[in-house]
Amino acid sequence: MSDSLLFQAIIYLLAAVICVPIAKKLGLSSILGYLFAGIFIGPHVLGLIGQEGQDIMHFAEFGVVMMLFLIGLELDPYKFWRMRRVIVGMGMLQLLGTVTVLFIACSIVLRWEWQVTLVISLALTLSSTAIVMQTLKEKGLTKTSMGRSSFAVLLFQDIAVIPILAILPLLAEGNINNKGINESIISHMPAWLQTPIVFGTIGLVYLGGKYLIIPLLHIVAKTRLQELFTASALLLVMGVSFMMQLVGLSPALGAFIAGMVLANSEFRHELEGDIAPFKGLLLGLFFIGVGASINFSLIMADPAFIIIFSTIFNTIKFFVLLGVGRIYKKSSDQNLLFSFALSQAGEFGFVILGFAVQLNLIPTVLSSQMMAVIAISMVGTPFLLLINEKWIDPFFGVKERQSKKKYDTIEEDQNDVVIAGFGNFGSTIGRLLKANGIPATVLDMDSDRVESLRKMGFKVYYGDALRLELLKAAGCEHAKIFIAAIDNPRVNLKVVEMIKKHYPHLKIFARARNRNDAFELVNIGINDFYRENLYSAVHLGVDALVEMGQRRYTATRQGQRFIKYDEEATFRLAEKRHDKKALLMSTMQEIEIQEQLIREDLYAQLSANDHAWESADLKKEEKEEGF
Repeated sequence: MSDSLLFQAIIYLLAAVICVPIAKKLGLSSILGYLFAGIFIGPHVLGLIGQEGQDIMHFAEFGVVMMLFLIGLELDPYKFWRMRRVIVGMGMLQLLGTVTVLFIACSIVLRWEWQVTLVISLALTLSSTAIVMQTLKEKGLTKTSMGRSSFAVLLFQDIAVIPILAILPLLAEGNINNKGINESIISHMPAWLQTPIVFGTIGLVYLGGKYLIIPLLHIVAKTRLQELFTASALLLVMGVSFMMQLVGLSPALGAFIAGMVLANSEFRHELEGDIAPFKGLLLGLFFIGVGASINFSLIMADPAFIIIFSTIFNTIKFFVLLGVGRIYKKSSDQNLLFSFALSQAGEFGFVILGFAVQLNLIPTVLSSQMMAVIAISMVGTPFLLLINEKWIDPFFGVKERQSKKKYDTIEEDQNDVVIAGFGNFGSTIGRLLKANGIPATVLDMDSDRVESLRKMGFKVYYGDALRLELLKAAGCEHAKIFIAAIDNPRVNLKVVEMIKKHYPHLKIFARARNRNDAFELVNIGINDFYRENLYSAVHLGVDALVEMGQRRYTATRQGQRFIKYDEEATFRLAEKRHDKKALLMSTMQEIEIQEQLIREDLYAQLSANDHAWESADLKKEEKEEGF
């Protein structure tokens, strides 16, 4: 019974449901929750799943493939072409730098055969696309300078898997164990013939996506069957991956190319919506499988070697990445984050080591030890990022920035307005104030954005608004207004709480993404909150009313009244936000009351015939009266 697929599925899902919420509650990444879930249910702790999770890993690795497909969907081919220099430049520097340093260090200290040393160096130089991209997404860092650089390096590494796997047979010198290698239909062909077949397959994916898949999706879309479209999306990803695997290439690379081909098609968003749920579930299973694959008995057999090797390897890779970031002039905080994020080994390391064992290039015991090193480094990445976020970046990164950049020291005359956060929301406020001759002191944590905005003439300063000394330097003691416009709602709320505590005289205007954020602000006594989606949605609704025949002035007044009533209701509903049942009932009542009030206002306006500034209506009335 315990070996049945249903029982195994229950174990995996139960472990995830228990461990991931605990990890999030402790402020850790969800990836750590999945990894610990795998460790607990794995063969070396509770033993609820057998054979170190290898069977489920083959299935769960498809989550990485789907993730690359979705990344390809989000990347315009022209944008990808513009990034080619960064991808090749940073990726090549990282790969060659890490391989070179690891090869020299292992050759001098451990004195392995050069083939063994090269295989291990190549396996460890590749980072984990799954862990890094998922972490960046959770922390909202994908659009930052660090996020773009990480993506460039990871993409180059995924492409580099192809030549690495092609090189390994050349190192084998004929001593090949054929068991399991004949998965590739071209593995027994001459090397000069394999190369054009590989590039031809990549070209076939590109042309097939453009001239075969898109017309096929048009046919499927005409059936108007959602489940058939979902099946087509899964078939597309599986088909491309299988075709890549047949010629010995990375399935993830094929999925990425297919996604990029479809990035500009009209089916992009629907494909993304259909694939995303499967990707999330399979990635979670992948991380559980990584946790389960950690062989603790092997680690305990020689813990000193594995721990010391893991530490030295991560350190070497960290400093190589740090050097690459320096060459590309990354700011200190972004460079630290970039180096910590990519300092681990990745899932393709398992593939390279497994292939090397089949080729008799590396002993089985040493390969198992290196796989343990890879798994440990993957588990340690979220911890390294947490350490950097909590203890390194707030001090080392900021201090170094301040010592080298004059604009981190606020020496200008104190302004009446201080703005924290200068993204899309905050910059709009800043531009409006500047256009009306009101200067503002602006604080933002994205150092690259600070630099570019200062070149545009904005007085923006790099710094964490949660630091009391920075708020004091920004002039909060003498300012009149504080505008909290930080992208992260939790950080924004903490900043508002700090301002209320230390500068109670300041008038606070706070950004809220949605009603739940507004409830939090109301709870700490903030009356002036501005929900992002509310105003743009009402503006669109006003235009829709005009299009349907209402006068512009009437529709605009109705929109303003809607905002007024909705904000008043938010204060009343905030008191019941912890009681879901009471909140639901109260929300329904508020909607009815709001609709009734707006309806009464509309009738009152119509009876008064008040069209105010609508020139078209005034001209019509003048014409009717004979003026």
